[in-house]
Amino acid sequence: MKRLLTALLAGAIVFATVYGFAASLTVNTASLGAGTTAVAACQSATLTASYAVLYDSTIPAYKVGVLTVNGLDTTAGKCPSKAFKITLTGPGASNASLGEVTGTTPASGTSFTADFTSANVSAASVTNIHVVISG
Repeated sequence: MKRLLTALLAGAIVFATVYGFAASLTVNTASLGAGTTAVAACQSATLTASYAVLYDSTIPAYKVGVLTVNGLDTTAGKCPSKAFKITLTGPGASNASLGEVTGTTPASGTSFTADFTSANVSAASVTNIHVVISG
């Protein structure tokens, strides 16, 4: 009985300590951490993405080549020169990451590209494209 009480007490102390640390985390729109907060988008218009495919006999299959994102707003205060991450996911509902490319959006223009050629992602497996622009 004494061991059980000691174990329960130790568990309660650990839980309280972890809960206290988690409660002290701060969240803001300039950095990512544990917690939730509303973050405004750098533009209201919808982005569209498309990619070229090329046959790779080493897979052997058609793979994703250069992906182009259109509809970017690079006017002042919007999305110019910001970090981006594009993730291809699939197959089906698994939503597993198949490949990822990072870069910086252009200072002007309405489109940018990400080269997935060296990632050897089978085009048949891609079901979703996730584009994140941050900064």
